[in-house]
Amino acid sequence: MTGSSIDQQAPEWTPDSWRSKPIKQCPEYLDKAALAKSVSALKRLPPIVHPREIVQLKQHLRDVAQGKAFLLQGGDCAELFDYCEQNAIESKIKLLLQMSLVLVWGANKRVVRIGRMAGQYAKPRSSPMENVNGRQLPSFRGDILNGFHADERELDPDRLVRAYHHSSATLNYIRAALASGIADLDKPLDWGLGHVRDPALKAKYEKAVNFLKDMRSFMHTIGAESEKFHTVDLFTSHEGLLLEYEQPLTRLLDDPTSAASPPSKTHYNTSAHFLWIGDRTRQLDHAHVEYFRGIANPLGVKVGPTTPTSDLLALLRALNPSREPGKITLITRYGADKVASLLPAHIRAVEDSEYARTVVWQCDPMHGNTQSVGAPAGAVIKTRRFSDIFSELQQTLRIHKEQGSYLGGVHLELTGDAVTECLGGSEGLDEDDLSTNYTSFCDPRLNEKQALELAFLIADHYRSEREGESA
Repeated sequence: MTGSSIDQQAPEWTPDSWRSKPIKQCPEYLDKAALAKSVSALKRLPPIVHPREIVQLKQHLRDVAQGKAFLLQGGDCAELFDYCEQNAIESKIKLLLQMSLVLVWGANKRVVRIGRMAGQYAKPRSSPMENVNGRQLPSFRGDILNGFHADERELDPDRLVRAYHHSSATLNYIRAALASGIADLDKPLDWGLGHVRDPALKAKYEKAVNFLKDMRSFMHTIGAESEKFHTVDLFTSHEGLLLEYEQPLTRLLDDPTSAASPPSKTHYNTSAHFLWIGDRTRQLDHAHVEYFRGIANPLGVKVGPTTPTSDLLALLRALNPSREPGKITLITRYGADKVASLLPAHIRAVEDSEYARTVVWQCDPMHGNTQSVGAPAGAVIKTRRFSDIFSELQQTLRIHKEQGSYLGGVHLELTGDAVTECLGGSEGLDEDDLSTNYTSFCDPRLNEKQALELAFLIADHYRSEREGESA
């Protein structure tokens, strides 16, 4: 497959053509022989995901771009190998399903679910070194590269293969849990509401559940049941940061949409269904854009305060020259104090161009609202205020409505555990509460209660919108 670049006559693309470009956030492995051994092992291992699943997600995202569905994407900031265990996986599945249930009820649209799971093991860092208890150590860059503990900070190429196996095991259990009925609408109240003790929030959730149970009962009565009531689709995603990992898992495979005999072949990244380019690696003439322009997967691009309006169209033309609806998701992340001044111009640049109604607009209200606060013993930890997250999402919903565009999704860092990493929410967490259960090794995540609150915000927005139109 030949991709397209900014120029009309794009050079031929290959899975390794990115190596001819400058690159950001690239680890420098000291042991080149060990790196080559790990890359060779990855090349022999089977795909983690199948092209048919990738094509299915692309079809769903086309519906999102056209306003027919809503995209819910969420999971850990930096997934750890230790999260590859039953309870951690199930808690995130259940939370995403709870949130999607609320969104179906409120938005009256099908919900497409993508987890930041089964591969989100790498994190970009602003500095290669960090101070830990008075010592200068290599920064923790995610389990795929090095370990969090001080004696594991050297880059280890063996972790590339370990990341593959942890991704495969995680996705295997996700599939098994969904196939075994974890999402069966016959038993929504068995989904473990856990720490959601707030009476008002719990009452709203149960109202949504009862609505869908009544619908389920009606469908059963008239004999119109479907297996879709017993299971759901959950796709996987991660930031495509580490190209030494992504390249060997890029395979030339039969295109499931091809009518030719034999089928035509296309390059797919088989490490995940959906990958995104981060805010630090979206330079037009650099390695990451070069790599991503050649794969058939749906892609995300982070868009923030440092994104020139002119770059948006250039990125779209490089990554999606055929203007395929739903191929590109623009993940906006400005901060609550900047979204009103920056988002409208970005919307107009896209929606007034040939790419109108082809992209998925997705709000990431997390990354632009990170702040540092003091902790015991003079430490400093990162947190986010729920009020800021809420505000950016609320403003984004309003701006899209004013601009006549469609906010098609939300991108959240969350966990199904009762962590205390983000301030505020209906629990009223304050700075003294952060140490109660702060377990993230990277950025702060919403706990399950805060995540559900955001789902209700979105649901209430769309429900009120529909009621206003029918009044």
